[in-house]
Amino acid sequence: MIEKLQKKFALSRQGAIDLVKGCLACVLQNLSLMFPVGLLYFLVNDLMNGGVRGARIAFYAVGVAVCIGLIFLTTWFQYNATYFATYVESGVRRISLAEKLRKIPLSFFGKKDLADLTSTIMADCTFLEQSFSHFIPELFGSMISTVLVAVSLLVFDWRMALAALWVLPVSFAIVGFSSKVQERLNNRQMDAKMACAGGIQECIETARDLKANNAEDEYLKGLDKKIKAVEKRAIISEFGTAAFVVSATLILKLGIATVALVGSALLIGGSLNVMTFFLFLLVVSRLYDPLQSALQNLAAVISTRTNIARMNEILDHPVQSGENRLSNKGCDIVFSHVGFAYNTGETVLKDVSFTAKQGEVTALVGPSGGGKTTVSRLASRFWDADRGTITVGGMDVSKVDPETLLNLYSIVFQDVTLFDNTILENIRIGKKDATDDEVIAAAKLANCDEFADQLPEGWNTRIGENGCTLSGGERQRISIARAFLKDAPVILMDEATASLDVENETLIQTALSRLIQDKTVLLIAHRMRTVAGADKIVVLADGMVAEQGTPDELERAGGIYSHMVDLQTKSQSWSL
Repeated sequence: MIEKLQKKFALSRQGAIDLVKGCLACVLQNLSLMFPVGLLYFLVNDLMNGGVRGARIAFYAVGVAVCIGLIFLTTWFQYNATYFATYVESGVRRISLAEKLRKIPLSFFGKKDLADLTSTIMADCTFLEQSFSHFIPELFGSMISTVLVAVSLLVFDWRMALAALWVLPVSFAIVGFSSKVQERLNNRQMDAKMACAGGIQECIETARDLKANNAEDEYLKGLDKKIKAVEKRAIISEFGTAAFVVSATLILKLGIATVALVGSALLIGGSLNVMTFFLFLLVVSRLYDPLQSALQNLAAVISTRTNIARMNEILDHPVQSGENRLSNKGCDIVFSHVGFAYNTGETVLKDVSFTAKQGEVTALVGPSGGGKTTVSRLASRFWDADRGTITVGGMDVSKVDPETLLNLYSIVFQDVTLFDNTILENIRIGKKDATDDEVIAAAKLANCDEFADQLPEGWNTRIGENGCTLSGGERQRISIARAFLKDAPVILMDEATASLDVENETLIQTALSRLIQDKTVLLIAHRMRTVAGADKIVVLADGMVAEQGTPDELERAGGIYSHMVDLQTKSQSWSL
């Protein structure tokens, strides 16, 4: 049962156990609320049979105290078993989602945008928190306690029990049969929310470009439509839910009428005494109130399916796994007949084979879209190849845990990501236990001291969200400094010097020449002067290796590489 609850409601094992405890706590609380009904029944019975005297007064005084104590204890237990446990579980769920995202292949993120994933971790978990503190335990608690009360009523008088209970299956069936309608409405509402969230995030991220192109008004008109669409879908969803819940509640209230009518008929016929009639009127007045809330809770539980499905999409996604130890001998990277296609179905690599030797710089060049960046991502196992093999020092990368494998790599991406922290801490990402002196030494190798010394607090200056206070070249140098600090045996550089001016590019290349001794360097670049000193060049075109060899060999061959060199040489002489 615990495993089924884990799957059905996207819970941890402890969360599923706490859910069971919460349901039992709600059952006990609901049953404790029936004790005053029984006490009132006995009191009225005594009053009708001569009054309350002597020991009976003490009995009722103790009974009242016991009822208050039971209600207090069961309410306290119910509060702790639902609210407090739910808050803990929502934290566990967010952490588990984040941990799972850490292990999921990057191909998954090609299907999701940041607004969608953020909404799953924050909004969906918040909705689940509300469901497990208010809806689900109370729903199951009401249903279980009602069944227990119903059995007691059937034993007491089956005729009156049927008059009181016939409305229950009808009411719950009405709400239950609405599940498909509610699910469809909730899915459409979620789609509208995601479109709106994506539009807002895009508007914030592209504010500069919108202003530069005088496109703000037009973009905001489209965003306004998305916001109104969310409002419209919310109203439709609420109306769709209310139509079923209100109908079911009206049916539920008919139970009071049928109890009164049947009880009156039986009383007139002499087959029912006044006290039994009174008892059933008391019970149904107490029984239907929690059930009315249960109907609303059932509708709310049905609506959680959309949120749970979104979380399960992450939790059920296969992860990249492998050995937790490295078995490579050396660090030669070998691609052997590698083929790969992204989720879109577009084939990026068809049959790529080459070797990047340790102690050499292997440059990947070629037309845009030829697969250069994809090669570096496959080498570091950000994705897994569809066919062929990729090895590092003879070790198949697809059989090694990605985090273990990345101990071999220092990577400088084309798109730099920085954190709203100091320069030192941003560089220390490359090696978390590095001392300040080690970080500064790596930073100087990347020529970061040139701008860091001019900042108000030097190396301890905070650089804003994604390094917004720095220039593109300064941000790139911090990224390169991380690679220097990590000092891994394999270096992947994807347009690492693209944001640098000629002077800084020369300085970085000088530093790189010191860093790459006895290392395997895979360099991606579009500027031919960047790769002119490479030991080997691999030209990728249309997903295949079109040429490979030394720069001089390819220059003499007169192929794609030679053509690219000629074009860039001509472009350098261009002037206004």
